[in-house]
Amino acid sequence: MNLDSLRAFVAVAEEGQFRYAADRLRLSQQAVSKRVAALESSLGVTLFERVPTGALLTADGRTFLPHAHAVLIAARHAVESVQRAARPLRVDILGARLLPGVLMLDFHQAHPELPLKTLVLRGLGAALPALLSGEIDATFAYHPDPLPAGVESMVAYLEPHEIVVGAGHPLANRTSVAVDELRRYTFWIPGIIEGSEWGAFYQELSAEFGLTIDSTGPNFGFEDLIGTIAESRSLVTFWGERTRELGPWPRGLRRLRVVDPTPVYPWSLIWLSANKHPDLDTLIEHVRRHPQPAVDQLWLPERLRRGSEHDERPEAL
Repeated sequence: MNLDSLRAFVAVAEEGQFRYAADRLRLSQQAVSKRVAALESSLGVTLFERVPTGALLTADGRTFLPHAHAVLIAARHAVESVQRAARPLRVDILGARLLPGVLMLDFHQAHPELPLKTLVLRGLGAALPALLSGEIDATFAYHPDPLPAGVESMVAYLEPHEIVVGAGHPLANRTSVAVDELRRYTFWIPGIIEGSEWGAFYQELSAEFGLTIDSTGPNFGFEDLIGTIAESRSLVTFWGERTRELGPWPRGLRRLRVVDPTPVYPWSLIWLSANKHPDLDTLIEHVRRHPQPAVDQLWLPERLRRGSEHDERPEAL
């Protein structure tokens, strides 16, 4: 079976359009189409239904996709098994300032001898295909839905959410605030991508506690966000406890603990069970031993609360 045809098939299946798959593979659209057609001919089945909006997997295509992934992963591991130079462990951290970046910096400092490469992908929607194809070895994310077969996860850190307010805000002189008190304020969180895992988290959090979250407006990064909050007398925003502050903060900006309960963002380390990279187990063990924050009363999304009722270990969440 031709591996190039398998790569073309997987790319079209994940991108949903031949032209996007062609861009991803750095081929012409015609070349991708020919490779998929050759694969269909060799299998004797139709893998895609061509529609005006792109390409949809047929029933045979959906059945074949996980096996195609497995073949490509096996081929990648076969090549890597005989390569002399150690390939760096490739880990998606979503954002350098976010908790995964902090954890991976800690991992690097604990194991400076291990070759490591960090990547910044656009959430779980981009990270899962990269994980399944072997482009990355692990990712950090909250996964509100069950993961595909062969993908494993463990909770890396239950990150408490704080709030940030400006010096003129009514809460500015407080050190903590109960989550119920936050109903009267508007949270500005620009850049929530529709369908993202953090979007699902904030949607469930706001629904449970009656919070108002405004995600409108372009996302120009942390500096613009905290600058706007610093000047506002009404807006607030959430801030991860371990999110790094780079550079001086605007004068008068305040960080307050949220209590009764404290919302926590459940970061998980996610990897492919078939991945045999020699340093992956070291990363998993490092994350497993990382201490969790001390929180008296925490709030988790409902799916994770159901799991924690049966097992108190972080891995069970």
